Amino acid sequence: MRRVAAEIDRVDRALAGRRRMIARRPADAVFKGLTTAANHSLLWFAVAAVLASRHGATRRAALRGVAAIGGASFTINALAKPLLPRLRPAYEDLPLARRLALRNHPRSSSFPSGHAASAAAFATAVAMESPAAGLAVAPIAAAVAYSRVYTGVHWPSDVAAGMLMGSGIALATRRWWPLRVGESADSRHLTRAPALPDGSDLVIAINPSSGSEGEHPGAELAAAWPAARQVLIEPGGDLTKQLETELDAAEAPVRALGVAGGDGTVAAVAAMAAERGLPLVVVPAGTLNHFARDVGVSEVSDAVDAVRDGSAVAVDLGGVRIDRAPPHWFVNTASLGGYPDLVELREGRQARWGKWPAAALALMQVLRKSDPLVARIDGKHRKVWLVFVGNGLYRPRGFAAAARHRLDSGLIDVRYVRADVQLSRTRFLIGALTGALRQSRTYVQQERAELLVEVLGPPVALATDGEVVAEGSRFEFFTQPAALKVYRPEANSSALRGH
Repeated sequence: MRRVAAEIDRVDRALAGRRRMIARRPADAVFKGLTTAANHSLLWFAVAAVLASRHGATRRAALRGVAAIGGASFTINALAKPLLPRLRPAYEDLPLARRLALRNHPRSSSFPSGHAASAAAFATAVAMESPAAGLAVAPIAAAVAYSRVYTGVHWPSDVAAGMLMGSGIALATRRWWPLRVGESADSRHLTRAPALPDGSDLVIAINPSSGSEGEHPGAELAAAWPAARQVLIEPGGDLTKQLETELDAAEAPVRALGVAGGDGTVAAVAAMAAERGLPLVVVPAGTLNHFARDVGVSEVSDAVDAVRDGSAVAVDLGGVRIDRAPPHWFVNTASLGGYPDLVELREGRQARWGKWPAAALALMQVLRKSDPLVARIDGKHRKVWLVFVGNGLYRPRGFAAAARHRLDSGLIDVRYVRADVQLSRTRFLIGALTGALRQSRTYVQQERAELLVEVLGPPVALATDGEVVAEGSRFEFFTQPAALKVYRPEANSSALRGH
């Protein structure tokens, strides 16, 4: 081991000596400015802000990049540097043109390089979500890492080790934050629906407040389906009553019902389509579009192709009876406990702060102040922090449910976090971060046909598909197999049949 360390030190000093013999050049100012801009990861936070201004993969890339930086900074500064102390290269041996200001010259351990770790962590995390954005960020990250050697604040091996650690930490985020699954979910129930090339006999509900502010695909849909009837959803109104009025007043028979909006809007229209026996057209126009993604409709063009060809699949609907009332239907997930509180807090702030900052603030408040839910779950007395119910079986099998393998499993995915175990929140957090939740006593996960939750105390709110829908004390969750016919491009169904 000493021989390896001595050899590394010899190579480091040889490279450093070679560097000192290079004459002054214009790159001096560039690398000094770059290494200073990366102090405290300010450069990466600025890049993340730019990426986060866009939707989809680039926004997820920004969020994962910031999370990876946090993990790398903690690991390097709190663990690696104290455990592996090393002197930095001599400040006096560096040419004046390359020296950082003395007040900026770091005094902590040289090994490993925190700048290099953060640069590699950010670039790797971004590339995991968006290869195109990662390709753009990678040269900047490499330049930042090299600048640490160029300005004489690190040995080359410090930078190499930092980059390896940073990339490893970024890759490890998949343990608790799975990558978005790109392919659509499977279904055994491939079927046909009316082919409506020009949108004849199609009524499509459009939520103008979904997705980007002030933007909805109405004009694009009018061009694709000139004969379709568009219904703009009234803000704050009763969507079900509005659609019932439109459908009942239609002069010609309606052969398909469409929806352009987020998951909450999709769920409401899907319930009506199922009740009336109409196939559903899903147009992704929300922020996350979980259901559209799982069905295999990622662009407006996917919906247009499917409606033109009449290709479709039958999917399950999740249902819940609240205090023995008629079923409320959902297409993705339902939850009790902390999540409905988070949604309410987010909606109260998002007009002022925007959706994502409001969600972050709401999450911090819920984690700090939430009380456990006391309930009987299938007759057993429990104290839980959160109950999650998925329409179908979600993956991965840890707590960060991301997507479904199938749309017609005939089962619900039940997960909850127990609060009647000592240090339950701390143990849950450790299990989630390490990917060991399935071995934790705080976490329960089951595949069920139905679930009964009876709240022992005041009524609590239920959230389905990202929106708070009602309060109650008795919640009966179940699934209605193959209850809804949804248009899906023929290409997606063919690809799945070939798997």
